[in-house]
Amino acid sequence: MNLEVLFTQRILIIPVLLFSIVIHEYAHAYAAYRAGDMTAASQGRLTLNPLSHIDPIGTVILPLFLYLRGGFIIGWAKPVPVNPLRFRSSEWDIFVSLAGPGSNFAMVAISAILLKLAVVTRLVDSEVLIRFLVTGFIAKPEPLGFVLLFFIMINILLGIFNLIPIPPLDGSRVVYRLLASGRSPLAEPYAALEPYGFFILILILISPLWNLFGYVIDGASVFVLRLVF
Repeated sequence: MNLEVLFTQRILIIPVLLFSIVIHEYAHAYAAYRAGDMTAASQGRLTLNPLSHIDPIGTVILPLFLYLRGGFIIGWAKPVPVNPLRFRSSEWDIFVSLAGPGSNFAMVAISAILLKLAVVTRLVDSEVLIRFLVTGFIAKPEPLGFVLLFFIMINILLGIFNLIPIPPLDGSRVVYRLLASGRSPLAEPYAALEPYGFFILILILISPLWNLFGYVIDGASVFVLRLVF
């Protein structure tokens, strides 16, 4: 691996990941604030300051481990404290839960538009990016192009990952609210899975189910990148 590849894949990607997960949690905090819950704001989480959102495992240890391992890099921040009982109505619960993934998909759209403009105006050499996507080889440094490319890829990953309906991921809050609103007897047993959610995710990570998740990520990435290139 040449120095350009090392720099692009392992240096540029870290601040992109950090910024993306901070925006994700800020979106939850802001949505909760708009819903009438001041819990996150009172605990200093309604901020873009990364230090307020850092989780020792999800923001430091896991990304560092994946960085050294040389594989894909993913992470998370401290969950934003939310009290649904303070929402103006129960419908806000789903909105607050989807605010995080929604912010990731918004960053995908913004980054894709900016990258498209950069390619059209020749600020970025699209051939370099396409060659990297196909072969992993970097012909020459393209910092702007790779930053925007990583914003697209990382936020697709974060957005879809957080929609997995396993507590405490955002998708589980949506499923729980739908079960609870329908007065399903499964609502409370489903919510009781939250303390074990991390271990369930680890089992999925090392099982063939993770390959299915990878297919979804790859499909979404190909769809977006075809619009760009």
